[in-house]
Amino acid sequence: MEKNFVWDDQKLEKLKKLWDQGLPITKIGIEIGVSRNAIAGKAHRMGLPKRNSPISKSGDPRKNQSVSVNENLKQLPLKILLRDVEWSRNRCCWPIGDPKLPGFAFCGTSIVPGRPYCEEHSNLAYTNTRES
Repeated sequence: MEKNFVWDDQKLEKLKKLWDQGLPITKIGIEIGVSRNAIAGKAHRMGLPKRNSPISKSGDPRKNQSVSVNENLKQLPLKILLRDVEWSRNRCCWPIGDPKLPGFAFCGTSIVPGRPYCEEHSNLAYTNTRES
């Protein structure tokens, strides 16, 4: 890789051509003689279309940033969905349901002193080996 690299028109055209062909960023860097980060930065500044993530299962980089709540609902990030979940240190924090689905909540009944759960959920969470 060149130390004092200069983007000239020929190299910019080559970048655009290889980008449009779908060549991986690392391979474009090798072809042009710069790092993959230089390619990614230049492509961004040139306004070239975003690439699909090579680790993405869906191929759509936007789908990896949100959680599918329900097919009938709009996709929202999990941290946004969980904002409405009520939680208190004085109430049982036993999870009810799937946090990725609507309706998720915590039990919310009064806790057993010194424990994060109500009596029912403390019995499930804590076992006494002598009770066998």
